[in-house]
Amino acid sequence: MTSLLWILIAVQVAMGVFDTFYHHELTERLAWRPSQRYELRLHGLRNMLYAFLFLVLGWLEVHGIFAVIVIAVLVAEIVITLMDFVEEDMSRKLPATERINHTLLAINYGAILVLLLPVLLAWAFEPAAIKSAYGGPLSVVAAAAAVGAGLCGLRDFAASRRLARMISAPARGLVEKLPECQTVLVTGATGFIGSRLVAGLTGAGHQVIALVRNPAKAELPPPITLITNLDQLPADTKIDAIVNLAGEPIGNGLWTEAKRRTILDSRIAMTGDVIKLIARLERKPAVLVSGSAIGWYGLWQDQVLTESAKSHACFSHELCEAWENAARPASEHGVRVAYLRIGLVIGTGGGFITRMLTPFEFGLGGPLGSGKQWMSWIERDDLVRLIAHVIAKPDLSGPVNATAPIPVTNLKFTEELGRRLHRPAVFRIPAALLRRVGGDFANELLLGGQRVLPNKALSNGFVFRHETLRSAFEAIL
Repeated sequence: MTSLLWILIAVQVAMGVFDTFYHHELTERLAWRPSQRYELRLHGLRNMLYAFLFLVLGWLEVHGIFAVIVIAVLVAEIVITLMDFVEEDMSRKLPATERINHTLLAINYGAILVLLLPVLLAWAFEPAAIKSAYGGPLSVVAAAAAVGAGLCGLRDFAASRRLARMISAPARGLVEKLPECQTVLVTGATGFIGSRLVAGLTGAGHQVIALVRNPAKAELPPPITLITNLDQLPADTKIDAIVNLAGEPIGNGLWTEAKRRTILDSRIAMTGDVIKLIARLERKPAVLVSGSAIGWYGLWQDQVLTESAKSHACFSHELCEAWENAARPASEHGVRVAYLRIGLVIGTGGGFITRMLTPFEFGLGGPLGSGKQWMSWIERDDLVRLIAHVIAKPDLSGPVNATAPIPVTNLKFTEELGRRLHRPAVFRIPAALLRRVGGDFANELLLGGQRVLPNKALSNGFVFRHETLRSAFEAIL
């Protein structure tokens, strides 16, 4: 085979390695997303075919029927790749870099086939034989690529089997306390929390109006009414409750000035639109459950924080205070308003924990800084149940801490996660490094922490299914 062909193969390997580790493992975290188990099976099968091709083409010349087998493997790889393209478009939104990388992979693979197929076809018409074709360093590199592809294939198959065990329990039992035939408007309905809430509501027979950006890509269970703007709802629309969860994620990038404005404006603008809707509805909803976060309290180190605690000034407090203030005018229209001060939400398929799973799985996890900072967490299904509880309790209003009753330190959190994954948790990341790289983002979200207790929820009869972190991890992992 020509030097040009080997160069193209080397480029294909490099782009494939980048796609696997940067996209599949680090950014998209496919190995921990139950919705992607079929995609992982396709990746695993394709990687095994790649391993076979690298071994054969790097070390052997195949003639006759053996060349036909190699051609068949190449065709199978093309079919699997096309199936993978379809599956990816159906099951997730690909980032721009991954789409570009896939396009370049396809173009490069086409060039490889243009050079390789004539050679294989010529060999196919010769008598069946397998000859040694050791190419020195090229054969060694091909063997290494085969081993890498094989290991990635085994990893994908194992992750797919694990994801089959991680499928969430049916959501219909999460909102059993709601009265029958409620109509609930949900903003942020396609998010990590909102999608599970919608599934619970529709599964229990309630009517859901979901505000989404793109109805064509909204993977929400029917029956459901999809809207892209609250102005689409006429004044005589019957709405019993509104759950306002929409807002730019705060944990997916550093807090630059532009990012801060986007985070703040997205919440204030959407909540303002909700208030305008309430004002023009002929029949007002009974309750508005509006999102907030435990960041409202600011940084307090070890002090226990309940709903009556004061706050410390920081960006997190500024954000949550503005969000709660934007929702407060709903009370002027006779609507009960509850502010959910949500902690760190853990669950399958999303949330902050998915960013921790990959390094921990490969034995590279550990505490952040001293590890003494508190992590007030809540399991996602418990949060959905708490939202339903707040809707159903007419005397529950104002701030409501949405956290499990037993917060833990970052050190305990990482130890428990490592124990559950059967991995060490010893790679501590220095606080100075985090602050230098992440600034306020690291100082408030990663190193600050709050020790929050859900006094209102407990005193109003709410029972957590997962009071301990161990129980939550056993449920989701």
